[in-house]
Amino acid sequence: MQECPLLREHVAEKKVVLGVNYSLLDFQTRRRKKLDLVIAKPGGDESAGGSRTFAEIGADLGVVLEDTEKAKLDDLPMASEGDVGSVLTALEAKACMTAHVRALPRLHDELDSSHSTTHGNSERALAVGFVMVNAAPTFISPDRNKADLSTTEPEVNKHRQPQDTLRVIEKVSEIRRRSGASGSGFDALGVMVCEMENDGSPMRVVASPDDRFPYTDMVRRVAHEYSAAFGRL
Repeated sequence: MQECPLLREHVAEKKVVLGVNYSLLDFQTRRRKKLDLVIAKPGGDESAGGSRTFAEIGADLGVVLEDTEKAKLDDLPMASEGDVGSVLTALEAKACMTAHVRALPRLHDELDSSHSTTHGNSERALAVGFVMVNAAPTFISPDRNKADLSTTEPEVNKHRQPQDTLRVIEKVSEIRRRSGASGSGFDALGVMVCEMENDGSPMRVVASPDDRFPYTDMVRRVAHEYSAAFGRL
């Protein structure tokens, strides 16, 4: 909304609602896929609202905002969950935190199927992909550490960095993208690189060793494409 005045206007006028973990139907194949976040026209009632706000969703997830971030959020009209009608924008977010190379086939397939489902539902809808990659040299995997770590030494996964991070970004680059209102692929795609050992130390956002898909460019592209596609909503 900071980058897209039209979306800000649509939220303020309750012309759009949010859907979280929304099961979207591919009209072409009749298959359903859950997408992390959709922005949609309200279904049923013409006015949106009545469920959790965007801020309340963040609070439920335990998101902590700094004072400056909270002030920016408070300055924006508040989007809310609601009955989803026609989907306008759909976001799929994935994180690759450890076992990077082994995770690549599934990462590719799940991202590829998300834009296919979005455009199978509506060619006009915008499909957005976001990938977070862990560039830390080590990671304590919950799957491999079921015991009480206060009394048991953790089993630590070791990564080859920056090679593992670069392999993930290279795989992301193989996913189709589109530059018009037809065809198949993501309308916007972003990668954020972090360092997270999962040992209780803070997670850090760091510079990417391959900055082909900056997060800021993803946001700006969504803003531009939304304004171009939905001016007459």
